[in-house]
Amino acid sequence: MGSPLNLLAAALWGINSPLILVILISVVVGLIMVVLFGYTSDQKKIHLAKDQLKAHLLAVRLYQDQLPVVMKTYGRILLGTGRYIRLAFMPLLYVIIPITLLIVQLDRYLGAMPIEPRRPFLVSVKSAPEALNEVKLELPEGLSFSAPAVHIPAENRVVWRVVAAKNGTYNINIGAGGQSLSKQIVVSPGVERLSPVRLRDHLLDRWLTSGESALPAASPVESIDVSYAPRDIRLAWIDWNWIVLFFVLSMIAGFIFKELLGIEI
Repeated sequence: MGSPLNLLAAALWGINSPLILVILISVVVGLIMVVLFGYTSDQKKIHLAKDQLKAHLLAVRLYQDQLPVVMKTYGRILLGTGRYIRLAFMPLLYVIIPITLLIVQLDRYLGAMPIEPRRPFLVSVKSAPEALNEVKLELPEGLSFSAPAVHIPAENRVVWRVVAAKNGTYNINIGAGGQSLSKQIVVSPGVERLSPVRLRDHLLDRWLTSGESALPAASPVESIDVSYAPRDIRLAWIDWNWIVLFFVLSMIAGFIFKELLGIEI
């Protein structure tokens, strides 16, 4: 509970509507983006660069019948655009990096839906070929098998179909190569922090998709997957991926705050 993200989660996760959560987070992030851009950019130079671009565009319309003037003005537009991009690049970088980190963490909560009680889901284990027939799955009380294990030698994978009797957070155990490896499963009707996969290596993949520690390097198991369903959020008769909806709403909020605060972007 010590990190800023966990404090934000504690404040927001009592709201079990993903739509309301995305709207609130988008508005807050839109405001932060605009304020951060304003503090890290040279507002006077950006204002001047935008005014010069507007003047050049107006000149193209006024002198459209004079080809030499138009061509010269297009050159000035290109130079002015480059100047504006240079002025905006670093402030945008200061905004984009923390937003990217935030999205990765929020996706743990909003990217997929927890398992529903009495609805079957899949547990999949990818292992070294020589250990494929040794892989076993042990379930805690509250989870049970709904079909025999299926071995897929072409993918070095074993798949089980499992069902949960009630809501809760469960730890399943995978036995392979004399080791016992755990994986968390969340069964809940609300918004919860989920980890769809636990991986052995693949540092970037683990950072992007897994919310659990790495599997031991010496383990024959490469990955343990749980088939959480992707989450769609319905707004204006459209089913949105939460990241797309977040970007749309945060951009709208950003433009509104830009006008209210008089910040040049």
